[in-house]
Amino acid sequence: MSGGSKVSRRGAIAGGVLVLWLAGLGMLARRELFRGDVASLAEAGGRVVPGAVFYVVEQGGTQVGFASSTIDTTTTGIRVDDYFIADLPVGGKLHRATASSRVGLSRALAMREFSVALESEAGPIRVSGRADGDSVLAVAIGSGDEPPADTQRVATGGPVLLPTLVPLAAALQATPKVGRRYTIPVFDPTAMGARSVSLVVRAESLFVVSDSAALDPATKRWRTARTDSVRAWEIVSESENGFSAWVDASGRVVELTQPGNFVLRRMAYEVAYENWRLDGRARPRGVTADEDILESTAIAASVPLGARPLSRLSVRLGNVRLAGFDLNGTRQELRGDTVTIVREPPARLVAAYTLPASDAFRARFANELRAEPLLQSNAPEVVALARQLAAGSRDPRVVAERLNRWLHDSLDKEVVIDVPNAVRVLEWRKGDCNEHTQLFLALARAAGIPARGAAGLAYLRGKFYYHAWPEVYLGDWVAVDPTFGQFPADAAHIRFVTGGLARQAELLRLIGNLKVDVVAKG
Repeated sequence: MSGGSKVSRRGAIAGGVLVLWLAGLGMLARRELFRGDVASLAEAGGRVVPGAVFYVVEQGGTQVGFASSTIDTTTTGIRVDDYFIADLPVGGKLHRATASSRVGLSRALAMREFSVALESEAGPIRVSGRADGDSVLAVAIGSGDEPPADTQRVATGGPVLLPTLVPLAAALQATPKVGRRYTIPVFDPTAMGARSVSLVVRAESLFVVSDSAALDPATKRWRTARTDSVRAWEIVSESENGFSAWVDASGRVVELTQPGNFVLRRMAYEVAYENWRLDGRARPRGVTADEDILESTAIAASVPLGARPLSRLSVRLGNVRLAGFDLNGTRQELRGDTVTIVREPPARLVAAYTLPASDAFRARFANELRAEPLLQSNAPEVVALARQLAAGSRDPRVVAERLNRWLHDSLDKEVVIDVPNAVRVLEWRKGDCNEHTQLFLALARAAGIPARGAAGLAYLRGKFYYHAWPEVYLGDWVAVDPTFGQFPADAAHIRFVTGGLARQAELLRLIGNLKVDVVAKG
């Protein structure tokens, strides 16, 4: 077993799911775009006011970062720049993450082009897009200093905007009013698919915000010099529990709340940024358990499950709406609010096909065999390693197990604040559950084995942590876990979603709400 096995699994179990935190703040490379009513957006565009607003980023009342949003207008267009930087407490230490986005709009709020960049310890990820007419986007995703390896043309069905402009467009289309609802089609370039988000105006209130700052000579810190009263409306997501944004009449966010006790508050620049920069010099690098995102989002098990892999587990899920999750099917059965997971027996591990699979088989599983922008199953180095590990075997079960064992033994178990990129993981040889899963999927698909991602909860030392793992198709879908070195994964893996990283965003409505009671184990 490699040196990675010496690293505590606690830190590796759920770090990849932390893309959700940055995505929730609206600043990750996994960006969503939405289509608005063209006529009303065109009218709203004429009311856009240029300017800049700044935010403190807090977790549990402690500032962990800074964010800003700037709008510039010209006679022919509008440009919006958003910036986010934070030190995220994960896996016992702070991880610096920086993200930025730029979108160019027409005066009618039709998107012309956009770019998004995420910088982390793993290196940069960049997403860019350009409108081609009214209903097509050319989207490119790249990493590191290399130019984008793939550009895809994506049908959008109409003009599109970035998510940070949702409050702007909603407020300017019509004066916000309590009870008003918005249904917004969104597009996710990493999944190349669309879905709808439902928003409702829940409340109206008056905020007192920091308008300007002055340096206190005694403390050498900036303090609010003047305040401003701002009327704002609370817009909440009906489809993703936990999202809440207070928006003023001009469509600028006053305060935003996300699961995990994250809050953005509008503030004068010096108070928002300069104080945080000064505090950073003395900021401790260690992280206590109550600050750690992994620990604070974990769910204590009502009954200890023990250390050995479980063959069967039944749990009662409470305090959340279960509709829309992938809780039923293959190894899982949902009855009412109780889900039972049964680990695949040996008979389920016998493949119903041989490699290379027939053209008809490959057509049937085209989605689970294709290369994707960050899942490069066609990259030469991925294909070469898949062939090396297959070692000539035509049995998909044998090949999948070899891939699983190699990943567990070869990747250091380390939390990474990043959007997982299969080729980069192969080069870097470390990561958390999402890195393990992403590279496994690429290798399996390169070997001709249909594979898809899954995410939910996994048990470890008395708690259920948010976790990701792969599933491979043999005669049916089989869950495996290269992070834990399990083939198949034990029954203490509770699947909530299947699919790519985009679907992990659906886990947001569980965090801080979900209750898990163990009914039976075996």
